[in-house]
Amino acid sequence: MKEIYFDNAATTAARPEVAEILQRYLLDIYGNPSSLHSTGQKAKRSLETARKTVADIIEAEPGEIFFTSGGTESNNIAIKGTAYANLEKGNHIITSSIEHHAVINVYEELEKQGFDITVLPVDHNGIIDLEILANSLRRNTTLISIMLVNNEIGTIQPLAKVTELAKDRGIIVHTDAVQAVGKIPVSVNKLGVDLLSMTAHKIHGPKGIGALYKRDGLKIKPLFEGGHQEKILRPGTENIPGIVALSAALQLAADEIESENKRLATLRDKLEEGIRNRVNDIKINGHPDLRVPNISNISFKFIEGEALLLSLDIRGIAVSTASACSAGATEPSHVLKAIGLDPLLAQGSIRFSLGHFNTADEVNHVIDAVEETVNKLRELSPIRKT
Repeated sequence: MKEIYFDNAATTAARPEVAEILQRYLLDIYGNPSSLHSTGQKAKRSLETARKTVADIIEAEPGEIFFTSGGTESNNIAIKGTAYANLEKGNHIITSSIEHHAVINVYEELEKQGFDITVLPVDHNGIIDLEILANSLRRNTTLISIMLVNNEIGTIQPLAKVTELAKDRGIIVHTDAVQAVGKIPVSVNKLGVDLLSMTAHKIHGPKGIGALYKRDGLKIKPLFEGGHQEKILRPGTENIPGIVALSAALQLAADEIESENKRLATLRDKLEEGIRNRVNDIKINGHPDLRVPNISNISFKFIEGEALLLSLDIRGIAVSTASACSAGATEPSHVLKAIGLDPLLAQGSIRFSLGHFNTADEVNHVIDAVEETVNKLRELSPIRKT
């Protein structure tokens, strides 16, 4: 049976070039970069070369890049570290209703600690209202955290306009760019952000390695106690194999971003058109234009998304019903609820997410499988149209 992986927004298979680099650094360049001997200094040079590569791609300075274990840790350091370090100014923080749980759960914890959290609504396309944001700003607002690209519907937020509103008031802006870096051009200067989170495993790199951009001079409190690594912001021996693999995966993505975006957009449009032409009663979620090319979120009336997911899995096709981090939840996706989708329709939603290894033949196969599977499930559905 042919296996087709259309869940690249959850994680990706490593590219062979990246896997080869990872293995080489695990076996050959294994030194601790804090060691003064030649083996350690060889690792140190690799670390700083990787740091410069990541910095150059997002138009930052090397000293503004800090390596972490992934997007979740980067988000925690950025949000909690900023909140704790700026308490003398205030305790009001702003976020959106469609953030990843790696951000939502951080804010819920901060709220328990006495921080005042404002959660911005979004429109039916998943875009925040800038006027509501402007009216939400206060004297004691210290931080705004808005994701650049939503992980479920692919919508791109007007982040540069967010930072314009924040800068005049001296408010720090963080963005979870896990689904953006390597997918669309990202410049911290053009966006105007102070903090940006990224990870390797969304761009065909290894799991367990990510990075945080922190604007030079920004005050932030470390969350861990330890050694001097990463300027004390993230102590612990650096994961050199992962860091070099992250920089390699990001460089490959950056080199191919224009052609790959065009290719993935063509595949996504083919997928959506094929399903729309052959399956009735569907809705494509997210902004029709302001979205990344690799994510398509489709709601199917009269069936449950989980049943469709499992039925497609039996046929060797991997998709998802929401974020992988919320898998197993019985509630409809908080993102789809936030954009005003009917709860029953939200329960019938599937996220198809494409990656470097997907092909047009696979798209054709998925369209056939979706048509057949949806028809069978609707025949059994108690909520089917009469």
